[in-house]
Amino acid sequence: MTGRQDVTKWHFWIDRGGTFTDIVARLPDGTTRTHKLLSENPDRYPDAAIQGIRDLLQLDPGEPIPANQIAEVRMGTTVATNALLERKGDRTVLVVTAGFRDALRIGYQNRPDIFAREIIRPETVYDRVLEVHERLSAEGESLLDLDTTDLIPQLQTAYDDGIRSCAIVLMHAYRYPDREQAIAAIARDIGFTQISTSHEVSPLVKFVSRGDTTTVDAYLSPILRRYVDRVSTALDPDSHSSLRLLFMQSNGGLTPASQFQGKDSILSGPAGGIVGAVQTSRRAGFHRIVTFDMGGTSTDVAHYAGDPTKPAEYERQFETEVAGVRMRVPMMAIHTVAAGGGSVLRFDGSRYRVGPESAGAYPGPASYRNGGSLTVTDANVMLGRIQPQFFPAVFGAAGNERLDVTIVREQFADLAQEITAQTGDDRTPEAVAAGFLAIAVETMAQAIEKISLQRGYDLADYTLCCFGGAGGQHACAIADALGVNRVFCIPTPVCCRPTVWAWRRCDRCEKFRSRRN
Repeated sequence: MTGRQDVTKWHFWIDRGGTFTDIVARLPDGTTRTHKLLSENPDRYPDAAIQGIRDLLQLDPGEPIPANQIAEVRMGTTVATNALLERKGDRTVLVVTAGFRDALRIGYQNRPDIFAREIIRPETVYDRVLEVHERLSAEGESLLDLDTTDLIPQLQTAYDDGIRSCAIVLMHAYRYPDREQAIAAIARDIGFTQISTSHEVSPLVKFVSRGDTTTVDAYLSPILRRYVDRVSTALDPDSHSSLRLLFMQSNGGLTPASQFQGKDSILSGPAGGIVGAVQTSRRAGFHRIVTFDMGGTSTDVAHYAGDPTKPAEYERQFETEVAGVRMRVPMMAIHTVAAGGGSVLRFDGSRYRVGPESAGAYPGPASYRNGGSLTVTDANVMLGRIQPQFFPAVFGAAGNERLDVTIVREQFADLAQEITAQTGDDRTPEAVAAGFLAIAVETMAQAIEKISLQRGYDLADYTLCCFGGAGGQHACAIADALGVNRVFCIPTPVCCRPTVWAWRRCDRCEKFRSRRN
């Protein structure tokens, strides 16, 4: 916190995850409060971040948020990430130089699994492709003049079909953008509300990388903009206050809401966790860490080895692939696996399966009282590693009930009987739950090995920095699997408080209480 901040008003720091939304508020008197809500609870509120602010301000239903009492809201969100994973972005039309309509679909012809006999290409994020007659040389010489005679009616048809997002990617436009600008003006006149041009989104050489990034931006920016506008309107309907709304970007930096773009939002939530983990670990004296951020939907891991005498330098990557979509934007070097507290547990007739499907926030795990399936969270409840009296009472129709242990025991008993009937393996419900947890731990341990051991780092000298809502429940098991000798659990309000008891039961954990500024 800097001296320029207005300490006479409220400050809110929000992490909107796939399952829970965590809020830390600093009051005008300098004290802090924390709040936790399900990210999705349509029966009680439309948006968890706004509802959390209302709850902390103790506002009555329908009472407007006093924007003049709030100095700043900082937020990391998974809205764009989830839209990409679930392919729920806006329908997009792609305009390319004639002859290159399939270039993005072909890509670089990489074979991630070289021995796979069935090659399944990821789905494209654009709805249709339009070709425009034009061509420039690499030196900017016009080989074929721009002709939009056929393009204009095709764009109009796409607009009439309900498409409102347009991505424009022309050859060599990163150096000579005039033609992209001309087509963007045409699309704007037709009525397209989102227009992403490659020379603005990714002004760099390589047609495929530039095109991929531009289509992702066009695909995600509208849904992100609608969410940002909804939050801005709820906080300050008249835009008369001095309230600042900032969002975390994938590269670990903050940006004003008006400049938050789809291409920079993919790792908005996890990036903030890396920054916080590194800074807190450095204060505790740990300068070689592997971060372990286990939430409700996924687990994010990252590597950091810094010089204690210099400012922190985070590992970043420029070209990456998320959910089968290639992008070229600077972002934190984070590896994500679909193993979180909400990962669904199932038996397929021969073996236990954990994920990748997630129960999310709604209906959520079986214990959340919404008729959900058994998940990793329920396995921890079954084994007593999550105790309802220490877990937030945010469930049920009124949002004030605790976890339902009874339904968890009933469903694990039924699952154990099903496994016995199909395989003859007579295990207790507790043993079945422990088996599922062992699989989840191995999945997460493999993710950490990918960003550490497979890159030549010896984890014996590292500290496992544990945070996230479900991190404390599994940190010691992960450390055992990896041979890590030290676990650092961050005892700050951002860390899920129900896992504090897990720290105390782990003889490897080293707790650190930082001095408040």
